[in-house]
Amino acid sequence: MDQGINPKALAAHCAYHLADVEKTAPQFGAITPRWVARFLEWKPLDTGIFRLNKVKGGEELLDILCSQSNGEDIPEGFIDYDPNPREYVLTSVSSIIKIETRVSDIYSKPYDQIKEQLRLGMESIKEKQESLILNSCDYGLLKNIAPGQRIKSRYGYPTPDDLDNLIASVWKEPSFFLAHPAAIAAFGRECTRRGVPPAAVTLYGSTFLTWRGIPLVPTDKLYVDGKKKPSGSGGKTNVLLVRSGEQKQGVIGLYQSGLPGEQSMGLSVRFMGIDNQGIGLYLLSIYCSAAILTEDAIAVLEDVDIGHYYDYA
Repeated sequence: MDQGINPKALAAHCAYHLADVEKTAPQFGAITPRWVARFLEWKPLDTGIFRLNKVKGGEELLDILCSQSNGEDIPEGFIDYDPNPREYVLTSVSSIIKIETRVSDIYSKPYDQIKEQLRLGMESIKEKQESLILNSCDYGLLKNIAPGQRIKSRYGYPTPDDLDNLIASVWKEPSFFLAHPAAIAAFGRECTRRGVPPAAVTLYGSTFLTWRGIPLVPTDKLYVDGKKKPSGSGGKTNVLLVRSGEQKQGVIGLYQSGLPGEQSMGLSVRFMGIDNQGIGLYLLSIYCSAAILTEDAIAVLEDVDIGHYYDYA
């Protein structure tokens, strides 16, 4: 403002300094609903190691006598065990949050700076956990699906027939489909084209499309062309069908229980002290893994094209 001009009323920029400002907590665009962690059944571990024991041969059953008279020998036998069971060692995902004590002392109203930094740090750790469940080179579900459970789309794009083939592969109480949101949209277009729009269901307070009564659960951790976000309107991705639960011999998540400073399943926060520059250090760690208990607990529709559209005009 020109100091030579006499204002006729209180200037807005001066009044601003006396006004209260409504503020939000820090918003973090990278946070997702993380449906994979919610839909999977989780098993706590005491030692950080999970050994998966199996029936050797997988599908062999005992010989059984079915008779209405006596005098016949009852078949003898036993079910052998795999002599080399796989062991899962929990993966550690860690990060250190650094907060200057001067900042946390002076600028912690209305939002506590330490709590907000830890909250955002824990969100980041959980996002990485969900990505590892699907994409880890060791225990990631995509890598560990059996060859016989890998299916190719008939036309490249996801059709109702393709998802029916997944159901045929995971027919023992399938729990949910997993797909990138763009793949679910592509499937919806194919259903619209065929006049069979998917029904919707409400779970965890949110609405999901379903196919044959099985929810289509979105996750951006099933990448498009190997990237977190699809480039343009096309690309290829994968669609999974999962049976979850230990009692169902399905897919389960694994985590370490009873950690010091435990905040949630397998996630702990520990104060590491203050250095000589007045910076507080907080260690965030999460210990996790995932196991496919039997081969038919999961199947994948591979190389799904999400860029196919129709011109209804």
